[in-house]
Amino acid sequence: MPSASLPASPALARVARGDLCSGCGACAALAPGRVAMAEDARGFLRPVQSAPLDPGQEAAIARACPGLGQRVEAGARPDHPLWGPFLAMRTGHATDPEIRFAGASGGALSAILVHLLESGTVDAVIAIAADPADPVANVPVTVTDRAGVLAAAGSRYAPSAPLADLPARLAPGRRHAVVGKPCDAAALRAMATADPALAAAVPVILSFFCAGVPSLRGAAALLAALGAEPARTLAFRYRGMGWPGRATATLDDGTTRSMSYHESWGGILSKHVQHRCKICADGSGVAADIACADAWESDAAGYPLFEEGPGTSLIVARTALGAEIVAAAEAAGRIETAPFDPAALAAIQPGQRERRRALLARLLALRLALRPVPRYAGLGLFAAARQNPPGRNLRNFLGMLRRALRPRQ
Repeated sequence: MPSASLPASPALARVARGDLCSGCGACAALAPGRVAMAEDARGFLRPVQSAPLDPGQEAAIARACPGLGQRVEAGARPDHPLWGPFLAMRTGHATDPEIRFAGASGGALSAILVHLLESGTVDAVIAIAADPADPVANVPVTVTDRAGVLAAAGSRYAPSAPLADLPARLAPGRRHAVVGKPCDAAALRAMATADPALAAAVPVILSFFCAGVPSLRGAAALLAALGAEPARTLAFRYRGMGWPGRATATLDDGTTRSMSYHESWGGILSKHVQHRCKICADGSGVAADIACADAWESDAAGYPLFEEGPGTSLIVARTALGAEIVAAAEAAGRIETAPFDPAALAAIQPGQRERRRALLARLLALRLALRPVPRYAGLGLFAAARQNPPGRNLRNFLGMLRRALRPRQ
């Protein structure tokens, strides 16, 4: 937020008032030198305004900020009430064993990135990797080859702002792919729609299913549970090196500390997720060309199993370009795929399913409490809510209302 003497951006003020920031960094990209991203007291990345915004910057931020809202137009594409518009869903994995092992699921997203680079479809990929100065934190990176993709492989359950320095990362005359969270993809798509030069510089947008962004406090709690002192932690992986992979800290004496994905995410990190993620209408990357996810195996009751095994990715082609890229990557031998029935997705992604179904009730509770909420259009809120029993919607409404009326910490 700006200082008391600085005229506050109305868009950023509304986001702050409702605690709606996702930390994507779009505002910093659209108002360079006037807005920057910084870690706040809670361990999230938030915009800090240092100078007044001109009307064009204010309008651009209001149009792109995912904290303020998101608009989706399905067009002629099938439009699922939970998963949004898409052209095809398949399961698959990287054919390169090293990429498959390093990736968070089956390495399909990483393998597609390698294909994009080596086929000349793009010249560079902008992604997120571990911060060399703080192994549990994230930094944007620009990679141009397989080695760079491999180094950045694996999920990073900590704040990241891949759009914050995007203008500086876009080399003139070069084509880029950007990999980001669904909110990053939504902001970038809105920015590119309004800016043909940006659309030409970033012809491919990729994303993944996201259960929410934990704070760096969550990372600190995870290190503490592992018995890994931050000062002695040289490297940290949240997942990967197997499927689902273990959260693993490597210490300065060469020893490691690790725990299962179920313990690290389910027991610790998920308790530190930011507010915006709890009212997200898009955890599955609807604005991307391609979105990937874990194609979890499930038990007899339909609940996902988190037992270690060879990774398998869900690959969702959302646009015609995305479908072309998936087909070309498979033809080039980078990935192997198999048919997937979208009707099975609700069972293997219960967290996404329940959040989408509960969203309308949560938003209504926040409105009743006079809290700002994102403006969603074309995201099927009513259709998703109808999949919930009335009692479950009521519980979600009352639970969010109680939280909204509690004093903020």
